Amino acid sequence: MSIVDNKKAFFDYFIEDRFQAGLELEGWEVKSIRAGRVHIKEAYVRVMRSQVYLVGATISPLVSASTHVKPDPTRSRRCLLHRAEINKLIGKVKERGYTLVPVNLHWKGSNIKLEIGLAKGKKDHDKRDSIKDRENAREAQAAMKKSKRDE
Repeated sequence: MSIVDNKKAFFDYFIEDRFQAGLELEGWEVKSIRAGRVHIKEAYVRVMRSQVYLVGATISPLVSASTHVKPDPTRSRRCLLHRAEINKLIGKVKERGYTLVPVNLHWKGSNIKLEIGLAKGKKDHDKRDSIKDRENAREAQAAMKKSKRDE
């Protein structure tokens, strides 16, 4: 079950491969995510010191958060991946044009998982084509709906 999707990632990038990673979270972050107070639109994934981190994701603390913890809503959170997957990502990111983007945050059982996309950036003309395709699909859907209604 999806918690939050990063629709902007599909508009700005061609997603070529996807990886599922766990996240190293604190207790108050899990409670906030359960309440739906998370945004990954402006977030990105970086490889630092042979580890993968989610940077820029905002998890807003709840008002009832613990008093002895100072919540940092935009801290870097470590992604939990197998070493072989990390090595594969490091190799691909070193290639020109590849980047890592968070695609969505979802539940798998009782665990919170992050889906990371290995992506290549779109050029402006590719983005215009995406908009044109989306509008054509929307018009076709509306025409189908109208034709069913007229029957």
